[in-house]
Amino acid sequence: MIRISLDLMGGDFGPEVVIPGAAKALDRHPDITFIMYGQKDRCETVLAKYPKLREKSVFHECDVAISMDEKPSQALRRGRYISSMWRSIEAVKTGDADVVVSAGNTGALMAMAKFCLRTMANIERPAIAAIWPTLRGESIVLDVGATIGADSQQLLDFALMGGAMARALFEIERPTIGLLNVGVEEIKGQEDVKEAGRLIREANLESLEYSGFVEGDDIGKGTVDVVVTEGFSGNIALKAAEGTAKQIGAYLRAAMTRTLLARVGYIFAKGAFDLLREKLDPSKVNGGVFLGLNGIVIKSHGGANAEAFAAAIDVGYDMAKNGLTQKIENDLKKYHAKRQPPIGPEAAGATG
Repeated sequence: MIRISLDLMGGDFGPEVVIPGAAKALDRHPDITFIMYGQKDRCETVLAKYPKLREKSVFHECDVAISMDEKPSQALRRGRYISSMWRSIEAVKTGDADVVVSAGNTGALMAMAKFCLRTMANIERPAIAAIWPTLRGESIVLDVGATIGADSQQLLDFALMGGAMARALFEIERPTIGLLNVGVEEIKGQEDVKEAGRLIREANLESLEYSGFVEGDDIGKGTVDVVVTEGFSGNIALKAAEGTAKQIGAYLRAAMTRTLLARVGYIFAKGAFDLLREKLDPSKVNGGVFLGLNGIVIKSHGGANAEAFAAAIDVGYDMAKNGLTQKIENDLKKYHAKRQPPIGPEAAGATG
């Protein structure tokens, strides 16, 4: 059984979306059990509509809910130990849950997750990884907003964590990794990015295949399985892609209703437009993964509907089922073991 902890109060709609989303995910994965945290009066009424889900869930009452506009520091002071967000994360720390899923305030969720779960050994900064639809299928992009800026070593850590996630999610033995840059030439870009490329290449990691620099248009092409960048540019790329998808959708709707002939043409091409709509549907790829923590944390879009929230649970299910945390820890241990200087006779021979 995969045990999933849910912050029922997170997001723009709270339990009215989270609970139906959980019911949809349970239909797809009958081996899930849920641990739920939220305000009793609001949650029990919705949960009563889903008897099958109720049987597979344990509900814990929490009076405090973190709002979507609270500052992380304020959320920590007000909600530590008692809020639905904190307690759902804490269930992972205590081993009662394998993964936590929340649609709540991103900054507050990251702050609480770092404070409660702590970062892994040798990881200075966690990252948020997004699943990105591409012409080849799906890729992973990180960091998309956990922290602003990253030095070369942190970018290498992101590459290791992103590679482990690709193996867990896509079941690729040796995923390809690219560093997001302003050009593919080795002489271009910021010094930290160029240095990160050198570090990854020289590390010669067994768990991933370094493909060099990639540009912004390579993300949508699916040139590599994992695109590595720092949080500022990663978040801009994510928001730009989401906005472009909405823009294309609006253009198509306007074009298809402009004239009678266009409406008739739409009827004949409806199948193709339905396929395009499905490709542009954000609910199919909802669920950012917090990487670098001692536990699996999934962030759903705050405005997600039930189907989108179910997709975020799907991501958490796959990450727990395929041992994401263990894969990251193993890759980090292998990399740092190679960096250690030789001990004993080998060291003496090297300096003699």
